[in-house]
Amino acid sequence: MSEIIAGIRVPDSKMAREATGLLREHGTPLLYAHSLRVFLFGSLRGRHRGLPVDHELFYVGAVFHDLGLTARYRSPDHRFEVDGANAARDFLRANGIDDESAGVVWDAIALHTTPEIPWHKRPEIALVTGGVEADVLGDGLDEIAAEDRASVLAAYPRVDFKAGIVRAFADGFGYRPETAFGTMNTDILERTQPGYRRPNFCDLIAANPLGG
Repeated sequence: MSEIIAGIRVPDSKMAREATGLLREHGTPLLYAHSLRVFLFGSLRGRHRGLPVDHELFYVGAVFHDLGLTARYRSPDHRFEVDGANAARDFLRANGIDDESAGVVWDAIALHTTPEIPWHKRPEIALVTGGVEADVLGDGLDEIAAEDRASVLAAYPRVDFKAGIVRAFADGFGYRPETAFGTMNTDILERTQPGYRRPNFCDLIAANPLGG
């Protein structure tokens, strides 16, 4: 039986259950609850905006969006967003999903820490970011009724979330700091990695051996 929270039905297809199982197996309780809140908050923002959404594709995007932080899926040299996107695409292809649809989920995950751009793309892409913005930053909560917020938080509580998500980021990409360049992830490294100094784009331009 599919779970319904704040009027949003959580996908319960075979593929959705398999995705949830991977999140439970390779993620943490914090990432599991966060990812379900991302789906629910994103769905509620989409409902508020009247966006037509493929909820199963959106669900896979929400479930995989932070799996690039985990030992099972992280790589030595890619952004964690790309690792999660690659894992989701492989998962969808293995489940018979066409490349175009798998590409939508890839974009949803790869872009979820890139402000504004996802909102100009398909709803499944926009709403992964919309759910992340709501749960991590509190952005867009005005699009979600207070009673619906309460229902989501009752189902998937935020347990030490603010400190815990920072730790999850630091653990997930602190060993590959170069992949954070040009993203808000450098903020995490500055707070958690002693001696870290973010690269400066102007310095990189000045160091270009082409001269001029």
